[in-house]
Amino acid sequence: MNKIFQTAEVAINDILDGATIMLGGFGLCGIPENCIEALCKKKVKDLICISNNAGVDDFGLGLLLKNRQIKKMMSSYVGENDEFERQLLNGELEVDLLPQGTLATRIQMAGMGIPAFYTPAGYGTEIAEGKEVREFNGKMYLMENALHADFAIVKAWKGDRFGNLVFRKTTRNFSTSMAKAGNITIAEVEQLVEPEDLDPDHIHVAGIYVHRIFKGKNYEKRIERKTIQIKN
Repeated sequence: MNKIFQTAEVAINDILDGATIMLGGFGLCGIPENCIEALCKKKVKDLICISNNAGVDDFGLGLLLKNRQIKKMMSSYVGENDEFERQLLNGELEVDLLPQGTLATRIQMAGMGIPAFYTPAGYGTEIAEGKEVREFNGKMYLMENALHADFAIVKAWKGDRFGNLVFRKTTRNFSTSMAKAGNITIAEVEQLVEPEDLDPDHIHVAGIYVHRIFKGKNYEKRIERKTIQIKN
């Protein structure tokens, strides 16, 4: 089955107002730059975005926040985006802040077909409010539900027309789990190759999970915060 789409605009064309979207990436590493740009151009609004972070003010999900296209963010780390902070403090943005491990596992469980799990993270804090609590071996745990999305959008290093994906180093982050947790998964890749060009042992996400794939372009691959070390 050929799953190739020609552009990001065509691949995200049926994402409508109010959609729940997972977006891969860790900081600015491995984010689906082309799809985010296409969503900005489409001006789709009231989105519920699930992502480890919220980008920065002028890049990544920060662009959607600046355009007021996001209604709710479900994230773990949001400390690099001033616009996110401003909208949150002014009551303009709904936010679910989740422990990073809980966020990752909720997504992973959705891909595995497991509806819920127990974790000690968040017990005794505001995160536990309204959630089922159980004791196991003398320790208290919260029940967390699996986290699904209408669309999962990821960026990979290589992919083929069947949707098999290979990620490079840190870019795997949340993306391999997200690709399995969306009703429709869209993958943009740096290199679109033939199936025989991918070593089966190196494939991180099988094509059965991916519905649409296209070759991205003009990647900036920004660094969220540059640091240097001066050696004497």
